[in-house]
Amino acid sequence: MYLLITVAGYIDAWPTIALVMLTAVIGVALLKRQGLATLTRGVTRMNRGEVPAQEMAEGILLAVAGALLLTPGFVTDVVGFLLLFPPSRQALVVLLLKRVEIHTASSPGVHPSQQPSPESNPVTIEGEIIAAGTGKITDNGDVRALDVKVGDKIIFGQYAGSTVKIDGEELLILSESEIFGVLEG
Repeated sequence: MYLLITVAGYIDAWPTIALVMLTAVIGVALLKRQGLATLTRGVTRMNRGEVPAQEMAEGILLAVAGALLLTPGFVTDVVGFLLLFPPSRQALVVLLLKRVEIHTASSPGVHPSQQPSPESNPVTIEGEIIAAGTGKITDNGDVRALDVKVGDKIIFGQYAGSTVKIDGEELLILSESEIFGVLEG
């Protein structure tokens, strides 16, 4: 606030208010552009069956940038614009993600029947489908039915999918392409 008052003392109140408003308008325009680009990258990663952790973290930082840019003040504007600048935002995300452990494991809606142990170092894991989606939406908008259904016993790779915790139970989420085969249906 001190800097804002000091600048107003040099250039008068109305130009200072106009400058604050201008940074907010420019910031919102840049925020929209960066937000859409980040969303597009995240959707692309999800369509490939990957977890968009980088994009989710960037989305949070973009929300912080938006709040800072709408807060009157030159220091908040500088920090907000730094978060809008992709290289600085992505560098900060890398630092943040190094501090967060991302659990990956098996497949969406799959409950593993065994957990890999460091001694055995298995290549595949058996599991049972406990939930399944309706299918994959193709490029032309049709829905291709899944080849697996609830109750199927399947095998999948040790590092496939992502772990989620629902009602205290750890489940594995994966795309159908990560399933090696159906043992019994």
